[in-house]
Amino acid sequence: MLKLILRLRLFQMNKKIIISFSLIIITTVSACSLNKNSNFWKGKKEEMARIAALERRQSDKVSNFYTSENIYAQEIKPQKVIKIVQATDNKEWAMTGLNHQNNISNIYFSGESKVFMKKNIGKNKFSVFKLKTSPLGVGGNIILTDDTGSIFNVNKSGKIIWKKNIYKKIYKKIHKNLALTFNNNKLYVADNIGFVYSLSFQTGEVIWIKNIKIPIKSTIKLFDDKIFIVDQDNKIICLNSKDGKKLWDIRSGSSFIKSQDLLSLAVSKNGDLFSIATSGDLLKVDIKNGRIYWSLKATDTLFAHDNDFFKSSDIVLTDEDLLISVAPLFFSFNMENGYVNWKINASTSHTPIINGESIFFITDNGYFLNVEKESGKIIWSVNILKILKEKNRDTRITGFIMGSGKIYSTTQNGFIIVSSAASGKTEKFIKVGDEIYAGPIITDGSLFVLTEKSKIYGYR
Repeated sequence: MLKLILRLRLFQMNKKIIISFSLIIITTVSACSLNKNSNFWKGKKEEMARIAALERRQSDKVSNFYTSENIYAQEIKPQKVIKIVQATDNKEWAMTGLNHQNNISNIYFSGESKVFMKKNIGKNKFSVFKLKTSPLGVGGNIILTDDTGSIFNVNKSGKIIWKKNIYKKIYKKIHKNLALTFNNNKLYVADNIGFVYSLSFQTGEVIWIKNIKIPIKSTIKLFDDKIFIVDQDNKIICLNSKDGKKLWDIRSGSSFIKSQDLLSLAVSKNGDLFSIATSGDLLKVDIKNGRIYWSLKATDTLFAHDNDFFKSSDIVLTDEDLLISVAPLFFSFNMENGYVNWKINASTSHTPIINGESIFFITDNGYFLNVEKESGKIIWSVNILKILKEKNRDTRITGFIMGSGKIYSTTQNGFIIVSSAASGKTEKFIKVGDEIYAGPIITDGSLFVLTEKSKIYGYR
């Protein structure tokens, strides 16, 4: 009887110890998980607040763009036929602007007589936002994105090889605008939320991912194992391409002015980085350490108000000169010292084309200009929108490219206009139907156009 009483008392003591120990564990875990001051919840709450702020900004419909009273609208009749340098075959379009210098010339194109690809890929969830990134052409396939942040690897039959979307639930209501580049069997991506990441080109699997926590507002360039991007605060950021680790950053001029399109970056053959900021600051930077060689104002006509939008073309580099359009002007600079070679009162939002001694570009309102590279003299200026019916002329140019001596221009309202690069004559137009906001590319003899509804067209 005594033994039984002792056993009962021991059992009751052990039970109390177990219950007390359990309560300690629960209390500790609760403190770690539910404490408002814990680092885990602090980080998550900060990210949720940041994303909520992005959602609010995106819900405000954009109706005001940067404009200038000095809009180019002059026709100059062609006085001579320009000699066009022979087209070269381009097997891949691995980055925005085709190469590090964004120097696009005459690319071989077999012709637009046949539509061999017409495929809906992805979604068009955020119809209020009219921003599209041009596709890439890599390894015989097309890489494209939609506004939900999905990336697709598609073959030329329209079959999806793989699809990848990294975004968790808290990011689903944000319109995604992705910048892409390809190097050494890897895709590198930067977005307007603040993520920079690397994917396997073969499988789409994530290799690494970093959250910069500031929206990225530029194209992405990769050179010498370094990634270069610009955030919305005009900070140039350099990351290691192997793991995403930050190597250096520098801030260019601050500005309240926004940019609808991605800001341009270019890397010279000597390895110097060139960048444009929404403040109008043009910089030449040492890629090794971020040291600024020179900085200059590309324009003095900007107005720092919240409803103004900065408009510029891609930076295009030759062996000696830098070409860029910053509305309402087009500049040629000496690349070594930043001195102005010449400037003209005309502008474009897209990539100027250099062929021989000529520069070709099309203004957003449809004027096709041929400019002497050496002097800046305008050889001709033709309003290519006149080929359309009058009811279809109220549109804007969203991109252009030279294919086998012809200029192929896309319009917002869904047309491709074909012009002779040699004479400036507008030859014909092709009706695509869907609105177009991304510039065309040419790879492996074919021309590709991505529409606002995420439909990819292939012509040859």
